[in-house]
This record gives sequence, structure tokens and C-alpha cells, in this order.
Amino acid sequence: MKIKTSVTLSDALLAEIDRHAGKSVNRSEFIETAVRRYLAALVRKQQNLRDLAIINRRAARLNREAADVLDYQIPL
Repeated sequence: MKIKTSVTLSDALLAEIDRHAGKSVNRSEFIETAVRRYLAALVRKQQNLRDLAIINRRAARLNREAADVLDYQIPL
């Protein structure tokens, strides 16, 4: 279901949208696609931040494990 809404955009932004959208895509489709991609990027950023926090919390243990594994290597 689509709901009609109104937003105010600058003339310069509308000109850029028209330039990039071309004749085959209308403004609404272009803006909806752009907003969906932006929201997906925000979700990915949040996931990456959560993953990084997990890695950082476990970094000391992971580093100890790596050092232990390296101790088992024989010199070449």
C-alpha cells in the first residue's frame, strides 16, 4: 500500500534527482529507492558496530589463543 505524502526539496536537489533518474524513472520511484537504500545502509552500519563491539570485547581472549597457537609452530 502506498500513501501519498508531501515533502519539500530544494530546486537544486530536484534537478539532481531529475538528472540521475532520467526519463525512465519518476521522482517518487527514485526517492523511494534512495530512501530504502539509505535505511538498509543504516541497518548494516548498526550491525557492523554491534559486531565490532563483540570482537573488541573478546579481543584479549582471541589474542591469547592466537599467541598460544603460534607457540606450537616450529622454526623454519
